[in-house]
Amino acid sequence: MNKIITLLRKDILLEIRQQYSFYGILLYVVSTIFVLYLAMGQPEGVVWNGLFWMMELFVCVNAVAKSFLQEGRGRMLYFYSIAGAVDFIVAKLLFNMAVMLVMSSVSVLLFWLLLGDPLAHMLQFVAMAVFGGTGLSLLFTFLSAIAARAQQNAALIAILGFPLIIPQLLLLMRLSNTAFSDVVQGGFYQIVLLLAGLDGLTVVLSIILFPFLWKD
Repeated sequence: MNKIITLLRKDILLEIRQQYSFYGILLYVVSTIFVLYLAMGQPEGVVWNGLFWMMELFVCVNAVAKSFLQEGRGRMLYFYSIAGAVDFIVAKLLFNMAVMLVMSSVSVLLFWLLLGDPLAHMLQFVAMAVFGGTGLSLLFTFLSAIAARAQQNAALIAILGFPLIIPQLLLLMRLSNTAFSDVVQGGFYQIVLLLAGLDGLTVVLSIILFPFLWKD
């Protein structure tokens, strides 16, 4: 646990020192939502929901996918000598979850301020946005680890991620649609459990498979 906390602190300190990375992503979020506002005004609920999750996808790619690609070979060798593979991947998963937690919260706030408030249950949608954003971060962290070991090939993230992310996005959009209406929709808790299972499966696969990438 101490090694995980130390690696997590390392990532936080690097992010604080390299503030251009965080503020660059934040600027991307603000500017994209502002452009959507200029182009569409205040769309209806279904469009609002679809735009939000597409925004979350692109933010996750920009914020999370770089987590392993920015680690040089010499730095990885150093981490290999002081920590275990499980410690390293768990620290990365926790850090990227925290980043997406912040970005998801900012996105919801800006969507609400600029694109209107078609939501019937605001707090429910915020909870879904945080839940969905952290789930996306887990998947893209795992894909980033694979791509980083494939000679820093960032295109591999898109190739591997497309068939994996589409089902998750469809489930998230269907789940979040319940926050736009007072009508009770069936299957809500089944979708929540299915998404939680997918997130848990991603974490388990990361812990099992990353040590083989780590030794490469």
